[in-house]
Amino acid sequence: MEALINRYRNLLLSLKTDFKRSHYYKINWKGRAICILGARGTGKSTLMLQYLKENLPLEKSLYLSLDDLYFKHENLINVAERFYQLGGRNLLLDEVHKYENWQRAVKNIYDFYPDLKLIISGSSILDLQKSQADLSRRLVYYELPELSFREYLSLKLKIELKQFTLTQVLKNHSKITDQILSSVPDPMLHFEHYKKRGAYPFFLEDEIDYVSKINQLINVIIDYDLPEGKDVSTSTQTKLKRLLYLLSTSVPFSPNITKLAEKTETTRPRLLEMLHMLEVSKLIKSLRSSSKGFSMMNKPDKIYLANTNLIYALALENQNQGNVRETFFYNQLENSGSILTTAKNGDFLVDGQFEFEVGGKNKTFNQIANIPDSYIAADEMVYGTGNKIPLYLFGFLY
Repeated sequence: MEALINRYRNLLLSLKTDFKRSHYYKINWKGRAICILGARGTGKSTLMLQYLKENLPLEKSLYLSLDDLYFKHENLINVAERFYQLGGRNLLLDEVHKYENWQRAVKNIYDFYPDLKLIISGSSILDLQKSQADLSRRLVYYELPELSFREYLSLKLKIELKQFTLTQVLKNHSKITDQILSSVPDPMLHFEHYKKRGAYPFFLEDEIDYVSKINQLINVIIDYDLPEGKDVSTSTQTKLKRLLYLLSTSVPFSPNITKLAEKTETTRPRLLEMLHMLEVSKLIKSLRSSSKGFSMMNKPDKIYLANTNLIYALALENQNQGNVRETFFYNQLENSGSILTTAKNGDFLVDGQFEFEVGGKNKTFNQIANIPDSYIAADEMVYGTGNKIPLYLFGFLY
């Protein structure tokens, strides 16, 4: 136990707390048991440790990463019992999906020690894991997305930047632009950099190797994380990577599932299952009609990679700018809590009310003319006019 305590105390020594993700403030940390989900690299561990360092008594708290080799031969429930007997009352469990049958272990810890606070985190692939243990009444779940453009700027430039609601951006985008320019004189330069290398906090560590780290991230998710939740053969893993590459080089389109299946050398039902796995893993996003509903076997109307960094890492020099722009828009709005579905005339219907067309600075209203609550999200513009709003401003929603 002493070694485990010393290990996490050493982590806290180098932990910085000057920057916190916006989702840090959305979590009800006072809850008895919470679970933070999210893709690899989004900063779940940092979020947990920041809360521990600033809000919990260290002598009554313990942070454990369950991908530690220690838990290959030690029982988690026994460790929790020893910690509790020593006066521990706050147990933080990171990478829970790496512990075999973690759901039953967490359920037992929760039930055996009513005054023990639990904070756990894990990969989004938890949704693929099957268990007889029901945690729905015990855990409150939160999702941590990639960095927003606003968070990227705050982290890189070490400045405080205000976040805005969608309604504020639509109604007051010129005033908001003025506010941003007072702190960030060259937002377009930073925006181009963010789209390529800014979605994950580790951009601060080494920008030169950032693309390599993105590819490593993809490989770890497909080769190691996915098999934790579902039986995935080596050939399927290869096809998943091939599928991601095909999507990264595509234009925004309504996918032909049969052709995609042919290109990945699989069947149509199997391809739909593969798309579901990639979506649960937060590597892609599927856009659907509001009337169609979600089903793994329903063909999505459009498919995007989860964020623009994945496009640049996979497609190299073959990126389609239309795809990059729509991916950014979808990513930022969905991560801020909006619901996006297909639109009759434009690219996206947001929250069942606002219709958007996404494009460059020369994009016209031809496709969405005379449609109420219709807007253009235009790239390559610092200031907008009327219902034509700079694309980068939608990166300030969270």
